[in-house]
Amino acid sequence: MLFIRQINAFYGGIHALKEVSLYVEDREIVTLIGSNGAGKSTLLNCISGVVPTRAGSITFDNLELTRLPTEKIVGKGVVQVPEGRQLFGPLSVLENLELGAYLRFSKGEKKETEKNLYYVLNLFPILKERKNQSAGTLSGGEQQMLSIGRAIMSHPRLMLFDEPSLGLAPLIVIEIFDVILKLKKDGTTILLVEQNARAALKIANRGYVIETGRIILEGEARGLIENEEVKKAYLGKNYREK
Repeated sequence: MLFIRQINAFYGGIHALKEVSLYVEDREIVTLIGSNGAGKSTLLNCISGVVPTRAGSITFDNLELTRLPTEKIVGKGVVQVPEGRQLFGPLSVLENLELGAYLRFSKGEKKETEKNLYYVLNLFPILKERKNQSAGTLSGGEQQMLSIGRAIMSHPRLMLFDEPSLGLAPLIVIEIFDVILKLKKDGTTILLVEQNARAALKIANRGYVIETGRIILEGEARGLIENEEVKKAYLGKNYREK
């Protein structure tokens, strides 16, 4: 489905991604783990068309994405749930969700959009309760649910998650990861960027480890959990606990 081949990306003179290659198959959850500044978010932003690449290619269903604007990439079924939620705070929950479907409204897909809204409000019942409330007044966990729901409204085939557990209470993190699993079950493919390596690898099919802009390890998620280097670097002081 998604194939990234030897891409490079720069922020000014900083070489942020160096010959990065990875792939995501249909209906997989693939996770990308690494420390702050390793290049995880940059990679997602390259896929989304926010950050330009130099050399290499990014293809989605054999369509080259690297020269497409972001709105065209979204229209092809690739959507990002950004780090920090990035909601429209003064607007209501419902208005934020409707904005997620703006491309579909322009195509006249009213019935399909209504189905997606029904799906989102059943996936996150709290959003149904708060649909007329300003997004900026929601709790952090509720805002993350709204950010995910807004992305679902575009009816994506591939969802890019950027640090979905960031700043959330442990019980909310469990709920968010359960939602990611449900999305996969319902047919959505997932590329998950996450600092909570243990949680990410537990739900993923495969994983990649990135350091200073380079992929240094890849493999089945179970194998990465058992890898001693991954344990010491990313699973924390209690990595021996099962």
